[in-house]
Amino acid sequence: MRRWGALGLTLVAVGIASGQGRAASEPGPRGVIQETVDQVLAVLNDPVLSKPERLLAIEAIAYRRFDFRTMSKQVLARNWKRFSEAQKEEFQREFKDYLAYTYGARLNRFDQQQVEIIGERTGPRGHVTVLTKIVGGENSGATVDYVLIDREGRWRIFDVIVEGIGFVSNYRDQFRQVLGRGGPDHLLAELRKKNHSGSPEATPAAPAGGRSSR
Repeated sequence: MRRWGALGLTLVAVGIASGQGRAASEPGPRGVIQETVDQVLAVLNDPVLSKPERLLAIEAIAYRRFDFRTMSKQVLARNWKRFSEAQKEEFQREFKDYLAYTYGARLNRFDQQQVEIIGERTGPRGHVTVLTKIVGGENSGATVDYVLIDREGRWRIFDVIVEGIGFVSNYRDQFRQVLGRGGPDHLLAELRKKNHSGSPEATPAAPAGGRSSR
């Protein structure tokens, strides 16, 4: 109970910080990533939280910051049209959990380290990429870049590129293979299994493990 109480306080503190930023003015791309990085580091450097609790807290940050609908469309690409409206809604729900867990698991490795914003560049269609790197520890110099899009005046993340490998392109390739073996229903079934498994970063076609449902 003590640890879950600490996790609750951490999430409340992160929520307050995020809310204060919105109350003043909506931050730009760099500001969004700075807030996100600060919140993630606060979780990673909390000595009271266990690793599973840190993972849950980072997932909660991802839920607020990511544009999951855009990511879903980008990941499925041309296959988006193969999904019915009901299947699209289910895919977005399952992919949201799958991706948030993966993001949390990746960052959960960078224990007691710092993140530095090192640049920003504007891409096609108004996309902005904010470049960051890990500073200190065995992962020092590792890059984590965020691609953002403006959604009604609020910048949201729709891709994360870790050491040159983007979430969207990586999962697009994996999901295309799964779809080729069984279509939308097969991919949805595999995602459901992976969201109950202990290996969220593996391809959805891999055997499910023993992770309990959130």
